[in-house]
Amino acid sequence: MPPLVTIVTPSYNQARFLEQTIRSVLAQDYPHIEYIIVDGGSIDGSVDIIRNYEKHLAWWVSEPDKGQSHAINKGFARARGDILAWINSDDLYTPYAVREAVAFLEAHPEVGMVYADALYIDEEGYILGKFPAAQTDYRRMMRGYVHIPQATTFFRRSVYQEVGPLDDEMFYAFDYDLWVRIARKYPIRYLPRLWAYFRIHLYSKTVAGDDRCWPDMWRVYRREGGAVLSVMGVKYVIRQAIGPLWRWRRRWWMERARRRATQRVQVPPLS
Repeated sequence: MPPLVTIVTPSYNQARFLEQTIRSVLAQDYPHIEYIIVDGGSIDGSVDIIRNYEKHLAWWVSEPDKGQSHAINKGFARARGDILAWINSDDLYTPYAVREAVAFLEAHPEVGMVYADALYIDEEGYILGKFPAAQTDYRRMMRGYVHIPQATTFFRRSVYQEVGPLDDEMFYAFDYDLWVRIARKYPIRYLPRLWAYFRIHLYSKTVAGDDRCWPDMWRVYRREGGAVLSVMGVKYVIRQAIGPLWRWRRRWWMERARRRATQRVQVPPLS
């Protein structure tokens, strides 16, 4: 029997995008998927959307929580899969992402986590550009070279049980924290394959809270024994100093990319 894959979607007031995310999971060409949605008590119609797909879900809930990482932990606590992943409620999978991730992890039992390429998309689903994904490892991540698009990550349940759960006191860099903990003990691998579409917009955490991610990353770095005088330390100081300029640059890039965008992602229809 092929491995069961558990996918968790945390969501809060994302009705505008949630159905596309759900459809991208249900349209996977890999049949052994357990899908869980953890909603934080949305009041924007998200619950009605979830109910429409209830028969396809292993479990779902809508209730107040402590935030995104807490919601994901709740989902993983219910997981039965051998391989785990989460996809946020505004991102999308490509139809073959799960199948290829499983095939790689099955062929490479020493690897703890695998990830791949992602494309940035805007609110309307137009492609803005490519996420700068690349091979990284524990040493590189401790220097601030992350290069992991979260929506493409798949990891073994046994690894998560060993190093998890997510730190639900972190709001921004809890994914980086988990990757560091995994990479400290297991190889992680990058595949040059398109597995996800990563949606960015002016109110997404990636844009609105980018400068607040670095304090979380610094906390992880120091917990791991990283020195203050280091490459990571220099990056942290610079990013804190140029935070407003960095946000302006990200917004400028988004507006320019949107003006140039011509291709829109088509979410596969459900059979």
